[in-house]
Amino acid sequence: YNRDGSVAIHSSPKEVKEFNGRHFVMETAITGDYALVKAWKADRAGNIVFRKTARNFNQPVCKAAKQSIVEVEEIVDVGTFAPEDVHIPSIYVQRVIKGEKYEKRIERLTVRKPEETQSKPKKESDIVRERIIRRADRKS
Repeated sequence: YNRDGSVAIHSSPKEVKEFNGRHFVMETAITGDYALVKAWKADRAGNIVFRKTARNFNQPVCKAAKQSIVEVEEIVDVGTFAPEDVHIPSIYVQRVIKGEKYEKRIERLTVRKPEETQSKPKKESDIVRERIIRRADRKS
């Protein structure tokens, strides 16, 4: 940019195509050499299944990379997954590694304390709230 805010160097014009009446600017795809991805399970053929939020970005990352290396918690036999449960087919996966020890730091074991302690005496508002809940439960 110049000091006055005008563009000093213009980029080359991009190709524009029309699909279903809408115009789109065509860009070259971003690819990576390697994708290092963690998954839940894989079968021996290399089909991958993710859990929960791991499905958000790991799928497109595996598909965009030239080499996908997937670390899994468990490797199972071929045919264990139904075909519709496979998130990444084996064609996109070059290496599958079984991780050794998984420590899930976000998961903490909580155990209820013994019930030996005296419970607090209920307030009048608590008794009314419980009565309303029971009445609503009976009606449904």
